[in-house]
Amino acid sequence: MIKNENIICISSIDWDFIWQGHQEIMSTFARNGNRVFFIENTGVRTPGIRDIWRIRNRIRNWFKGIKGIREETDNLYIYSPLVIPFPYLRIASWINKHLILSVFEKWKKIANFHDPIIWTFLPTPLSLDIIESLSSKLVVYYCIDNFRVSSYSAKKIQRYEIRLLKKADLVFVTSKSLYDYCSTYSSSVYTFSFAVNFEEFQKARLENNTATDELKDMPRPIIGYVGGLHKWVDQSLVKAAAERYPQYSFVFVGPVQTSITLLSNLKNIHFLGKIEHSKIPYIINEFDVCIIPYVDAEYTRNVYPTKLNEYHALGKPVVSTYLPEIVNFNARNNNLVFTAKGKEEFINCIAQALISKDEHVVNERIESARKNSWAARIEEMSTFVQDTIKKKSGGKIYWKENLLKFYKKAQRRALSLSVISLCLYLLIAYTPLVWFIASPLKLAQSPQNSEAIVVFAGGVGESGKAAEGYEERVQYAVELYKQGYARNLIFSSGYMYVFREPVIMKALAVSLGVPADAILLEDKAKNTYENVEFTKIILDAEGWHRILLVSSPYHMRRASLVFKKNAPEISVICTPIPHSLFYSHGVGPRGEKVFKLINIQQLKGLMHEYLGIIFYKLKGYI
Repeated sequence: MIKNENIICISSIDWDFIWQGHQEIMSTFARNGNRVFFIENTGVRTPGIRDIWRIRNRIRNWFKGIKGIREETDNLYIYSPLVIPFPYLRIASWINKHLILSVFEKWKKIANFHDPIIWTFLPTPLSLDIIESLSSKLVVYYCIDNFRVSSYSAKKIQRYEIRLLKKADLVFVTSKSLYDYCSTYSSSVYTFSFAVNFEEFQKARLENNTATDELKDMPRPIIGYVGGLHKWVDQSLVKAAAERYPQYSFVFVGPVQTSITLLSNLKNIHFLGKIEHSKIPYIINEFDVCIIPYVDAEYTRNVYPTKLNEYHALGKPVVSTYLPEIVNFNARNNNLVFTAKGKEEFINCIAQALISKDEHVVNERIESARKNSWAARIEEMSTFVQDTIKKKSGGKIYWKENLLKFYKKAQRRALSLSVISLCLYLLIAYTPLVWFIASPLKLAQSPQNSEAIVVFAGGVGESGKAAEGYEERVQYAVELYKQGYARNLIFSSGYMYVFREPVIMKALAVSLGVPADAILLEDKAKNTYENVEFTKIILDAEGWHRILLVSSPYHMRRASLVFKKNAPEISVICTPIPHSLFYSHGVGPRGEKVFKLINIQQLKGLMHEYLGIIFYKLKGYI
């Protein structure tokens, strides 16, 4: 068996799901001195309502570790990534790839985890992205399901699976139909059906314990099933059998993954839910007959039921629907499984299985499971892995391939970054997107008669340049004054550029026809919060409670929020300048149409306002 290797497993199930080949293989590798990085299922379809429990578990598992990574046992690390759940949306896949690799690359450096074998059960775009982004010794694809027909949304997986089949150095499959399909695209396909931990199940059989707590009060005989209760279980078949044999107990062990309304009202059908893996052999040992009641569908025609080996390891009679892989198994093993076409045959087979007590047949069942033990299976797969690594790493080929892979990866990354940067630039600079995002900052009301017009000057403001912006504000304030909306002006700014800004503002207002004694100055404020605080002192001294507020159009939201929090007794009517030269867009200086809708200074100004609101919220100013 392989030793001292680093292995990345891209799994199609989560670690704490029903114990299957994924956990068995990787835990065996870890016990044998290999280090395993197990990436939990990232999905072959967009999740629905029924997946809420899985999403909840993923979030819980992410928090159990550091950035989603936890050490399960020695040499075995489980990664529970949080991903955008749209497996075939390219932008989502690109983001997910970078989320996963950014965490993995940091962990890899700390753990000195280099030149891994990548072993994937998942042929999705994200899996391919991960495989193509990492330098590896070997890529193994273990094809255990016909994902193409597992669900409607998973149909899109086929072209990615074909790419993976062509890329993988080794392809393992679990059934003949999967072998036939994969062999079309790969010349390195080998059949390894899922197996059984034979020693563990034999221990339960030989101990022959009394009834487990879950089954001790259950009427016998017990007809049992172990595994997920999913949409491929023929519930109408089970219902017919349970109604025919109301004195029998029909027991289902495993998580319910689909609606079971057809079965839930039958008193002799019992759902035990998910049970700890170590107890499963002891529970199966209590069954009198084990069943595999799958529907006949394209998906199940590719399935080799792993539970068959578990049932046989305990010598139990098995009744199954007519599945191709069961038929193939019977051809090799003297018809050990009772197979049925239709409900009546299935019901009759249960009756036959109950009286099947031949010790010779029991031993044949056990021997068939021994041949399908995980110990033997993993040893055989390891031999293929070792031989293929030797072939790949023979001489100069290995370093050349990795060097070429490195440069291709760098080129793809540079191209992706360039395309994304260009798209973002076009989106920001040549569409109204930023102005749409900034629109909540604007707050404008119709002018009303007030006691004062308050003008907040810009300082260096959003433009980042001194003495820009105040002219527009003063001119608009003077216009409001001349229209008779108020008899007083207050200019607020603590900025100084040669002269204090309020002094310059007053001079401009006087030159435009406002009497000097109608103007009050506030020259201490260094920011919007102080604009409000120091202006409030003037307003209180004059006994004024209603003002028109003049400032930049995109500054009004923050200014009004500060007034609302810190001077709630003052009625503020927001009257920003209607036309801001700094924020003008779409039209050139001569009235011509301009396609570039925003410049870097405007973008900085808008960001300044949003960041200002966030900062003020944290400071408690708003």
